[in-house]
Amino acid sequence: MSSFTPDQLHDFNFACSLEWLETNNLGGYASSTVSGAHTRRYHGLLVASKHPPVGRMVVLSKLDETIITGKDRFELSANRYPGVVHPQGFNLLKSFRRDLFPEFVYQAGDVVLRKTIAALSGENTTLIVYEVEAGSPFKMELLPLCSARDFHRTTQANDVIYTDYIFDDGVFQTKNYVDSPELFISVPNAQFEPTQRWYHHFEFAAEQERGLDYREDLFNHGRLTVSLKRGDRLGIIISTENPTGRDAFQLYREEKQRREALVREHGGKEEIKRLVLAADQFVVKRGHDSKTVIAGYPWFSDWGRDTMISLPGLCLATGRAEDAKGILRTFAESVSEGMIPNRFSDYGEAPEFNTVDATLWFFQAIYKYYKHTSDKEFIASLIPVLKDIMAWHYKGTRYHIHVDSDELLFSGQAGMQLTWMDAKAGDWVVTPRTGKAVEVNALWFNALSVMAALLSETGDLKLADDFRKRAFRAGASFNRLFWNRSLGFLYDYVDGEYKNDDLRPNQIYALSLPFKLLPKDRAEKVLDIVTRKLFTPRGLRSLSPDHKDYKPSYEGDSWHRDSAYHQGTVWSFLLGPYLDAWMTLKGERGRPEAGRIVSVFLEHLNEAGVGTVSEVFDAAPPHRPRGCFAQAWGVGEVLRVVMEYDLFLKPI
Repeated sequence: MSSFTPDQLHDFNFACSLEWLETNNLGGYASSTVSGAHTRRYHGLLVASKHPPVGRMVVLSKLDETIITGKDRFELSANRYPGVVHPQGFNLLKSFRRDLFPEFVYQAGDVVLRKTIAALSGENTTLIVYEVEAGSPFKMELLPLCSARDFHRTTQANDVIYTDYIFDDGVFQTKNYVDSPELFISVPNAQFEPTQRWYHHFEFAAEQERGLDYREDLFNHGRLTVSLKRGDRLGIIISTENPTGRDAFQLYREEKQRREALVREHGGKEEIKRLVLAADQFVVKRGHDSKTVIAGYPWFSDWGRDTMISLPGLCLATGRAEDAKGILRTFAESVSEGMIPNRFSDYGEAPEFNTVDATLWFFQAIYKYYKHTSDKEFIASLIPVLKDIMAWHYKGTRYHIHVDSDELLFSGQAGMQLTWMDAKAGDWVVTPRTGKAVEVNALWFNALSVMAALLSETGDLKLADDFRKRAFRAGASFNRLFWNRSLGFLYDYVDGEYKNDDLRPNQIYALSLPFKLLPKDRAEKVLDIVTRKLFTPRGLRSLSPDHKDYKPSYEGDSWHRDSAYHQGTVWSFLLGPYLDAWMTLKGERGRPEAGRIVSVFLEHLNEAGVGTVSEVFDAAPPHRPRGCFAQAWGVGEVLRVVMEYDLFLKPI
């Protein structure tokens, strides 16, 4: 459980560095910082998904609270404006914790107020539950601040916004623009006073740091006021659907029970509970009845590569095999020319297929699903899709992806970035890696081996033997082509006569995947140099510090960030394959150190996105969290290795 001192919470910069996230399993969410001030344009109290899991809009940005006792006014919120922070409600925070839900406790005079925020699974609804723990009677004034815009953008004051509203029996209703959802705010026993005015120049510090639009104006239709006293509870429903007749406390109890059921089997292992709850945030609905994985909050949609890498941890390690099956089916139905999508668009356009490895990760996810469930019937239903994928790779598909005469996989063309190291700044592909990439071919060897195994299981022994022979030839070619004898590790990629010897983490997959490629002496050398040069307490660096292009920090505008993304920046998800390699080579004697590595890493759950795992970190100490503050494959891979290798830790 997260725990912070009052002095920490009263430090505005520190409180702004802590972000909380509540998701609804549709792609929508509620999120902000512990300070109460938004630092991102993506923050909002109700960010609704119009077309799950995409079409996301910040429907209600904030609901600022003020406690009124006699002549005293205590404002609990915080906002950053040019040159000033006002109000400074974080100074009234007694505590913040993230358990099943984010929970704040404020003290305003003799009033102690506990606030809990919950997003409801399966609907665009946010609950706020207030409990009055002490104090004399008081009034609470609520100020809804609306933006009603796409979550990638900002709003400026305008005369197009609809100012009309309905307020009836404690329910406020409005629709700000023709293309925005309706907004409902239910505050039982509240009174409403219309104001209809713009509040100007909210500043989002994280967006300013990232070189993006960082100022916004928000519209307020009026103020809601409710009277409270010692022992009272107030349940507020914020939704895109009419909440009339619904009880906030009953909805809260049901959501609490759902989450308790998710973590119940993990007993007193607090860190595992936190990871399981974090994992739940990424498994979302796609369309009417399909499942997928949001790659990261707050801005990513569902990506093929991220989904397949994170699926074993998010779903199989948490006992959600049916969700895993649904996700695999979703992507199987989207295969085109032997490829699964790289990503689905935020705006409903056709999927993008610009990836060489996502499809190979699809094989890994299917194999792990089968090993976990023994669901031969489902695997048999996928075999035609897998055969079709293999046929396309052998005859050649998009972007010159094809199997070469040495049974290894080639990919790439000018101007394209096809591996997971896919940063592109304008027309500049930062790490093109055209040719035969080391992790791609480790995955290709494993895909051939998976085909052999699954065909054997489903009765096609002749074809299974053919794929087994192909895998053998690919493995022999891999060792011959990629081993760098002079440096004692694997080339990163090979393109004709050119062999790239940049020291990157991609070679760890030759050790970590289910079907191993390297003899033990070579594997030990790879693990040793990766440990010495790339390992950090937050994951693996994407490039050795010895390299001339190494970037120690990931910051600045989009060009500077993209140029550093895979040039040293630490990636949390790479801790998974690193620990796979570690345990493969060291066995039981490596378990204590593996447990220590995970224990140190999980200290991160009390920074950045509290209770979840950040996408990336600076390459240099102190390895400041960067990028998305909640990343699916970071959560999934850490959770997977903890469960697979029984790296259970002491409760916090």
